Amino acid sequence: MDDKEVKDEKQLDTVLITDADSDVYLRDKDEALRLVGLERTAVFTEEYYAKLRRKMDFVIPPLCAAVYCTQYLDKTALSYASIMGFPVTGQGYNLVALSFYIGFVIWVFPSMYIAQRLRLGKYLGANIVAWGVIMMLHAIPKSFGPFFAMRLILGMLESCVAPILILIISMFYKRDEQGSRIAWFYMMNGVSGIFGGFLAYGISFIPDRGFAPFKIIYLMLGAFAIAVGVAVLLFMPDSPTHALFLSHEERIAAIERIREEQGGTENKRLKKEQVIEALLDIRSWLIVLATLLTNIPNGGLANFTNIIVKGFGYTTKQTLILSTPGGAIGILSTVISGWYSDKAGERMLPIVWTLIPTLAGAAMLVGLNGTDQKGALLFATWIVGTYGCSLAIIYAYNASNTAGHTKKVTVNAMTLAAFCIANIVGTETFLPKDAPDYLPGKISILVLLSAQLGLCFVIRWVNLWMNKKKKKALEAMKIQNGWSDEDLKRERERAAFVDMTDKQNPFFVYTA
Repeated sequence: MDDKEVKDEKQLDTVLITDADSDVYLRDKDEALRLVGLERTAVFTEEYYAKLRRKMDFVIPPLCAAVYCTQYLDKTALSYASIMGFPVTGQGYNLVALSFYIGFVIWVFPSMYIAQRLRLGKYLGANIVAWGVIMMLHAIPKSFGPFFAMRLILGMLESCVAPILILIISMFYKRDEQGSRIAWFYMMNGVSGIFGGFLAYGISFIPDRGFAPFKIIYLMLGAFAIAVGVAVLLFMPDSPTHALFLSHEERIAAIERIREEQGGTENKRLKKEQVIEALLDIRSWLIVLATLLTNIPNGGLANFTNIIVKGFGYTTKQTLILSTPGGAIGILSTVISGWYSDKAGERMLPIVWTLIPTLAGAAMLVGLNGTDQKGALLFATWIVGTYGCSLAIIYAYNASNTAGHTKKVTVNAMTLAAFCIANIVGTETFLPKDAPDYLPGKISILVLLSAQLGLCFVIRWVNLWMNKKKKKALEAMKIQNGWSDEDLKRERERAAFVDMTDKQNPFFVYTA
């Protein structure tokens, strides 16, 4: 930053970077400007960037994966507990399952705006340790009320997880790297399904001598969450600017390698105008609708799959072990769709491909309902889960298609709020009166995901159409200002870290 003068005017949020043309207040701009200039001054080779990316890959995705693993285990612990002596049953069980998502939806917006003001990694780690403690406390109560309250608090504490992980991935990785990195942590849903199934299966052999097996599940998973939370507090980077595992030069390189993406890193000020833009952007509501359509089925399946499989005529122990192949299929579909999403530069088409096996499985569950073909029905419950990785692609869509830090925070919170509402509705599509077949719930999966198939093509068309508009506007701007190609390159560099939204930034390109 030789051509820049940095002055501290009493407060950190009024630090001023001055160059030949402009004064940039960091309070309104991107935190990256604390290390780099408006224009690129440091040049790094592709080999250097590749080495840096490998270094980041050894720290960020593994920590994200551990976080997502413990979150998914904590969410699905109730499903295992339901067939291992959990004292609340029937509609009370439904309400306990529901309470997690109520807590999630009421706290996701406040939590994310609090996180914007604080260090992301530290805030995330503190929440994980707290929910680990709450998990362990599940071993104490015996009645509906305490379980309902604790699940509500769990939902509040876990509401920050996915939005923060999406933000961290978008800060450190380029668009054509984000889908696969998000898939790396999202596949932990499948890993957790396998691990949790075997764990619960093993615990089911422990004799119940006044200490129900479900309590052991909660104690073990709570302790695991606390350990992960401590690791996140110690090692998760808050942003490229504050990544302690990188040298000063590597932090600058980490910022410069994402300059062309025009997505920025972070800004600590909540900007009302960006909140309004997020709420008025049709693309925000299309992705909310997509999240609703793909996750209403999840609300039922996450809590009732084991009950459905047991209803085919399997024993409790058989049910627990038979849930693991579904996790393996979930891992495979997530990794492949994430890789394809980055390789093809697409977000919506991978969702389409993953919905096809799900629709086939849902059709089998409906068509074979009430028959004794339990092998075919079991296979259907395995392949119906491939749709689950669509949420990972929606996360990648948000990371790749939203700019302006407050807008990113808002869109991510909207997406996760929709996820919660969908799961609340989903738990009510599998009602006790419909047991053991739960036919209405199975039909809802078929209908909703068929609608999602069409919505994917609508969202893709909107993004391609907006790219055409931006290209024409940029060409007109170039002519109007008399810019050469070199001028255009300079202006693109200057636009990268001024915390403009994707709509405000003429150089931002959407991923379809």
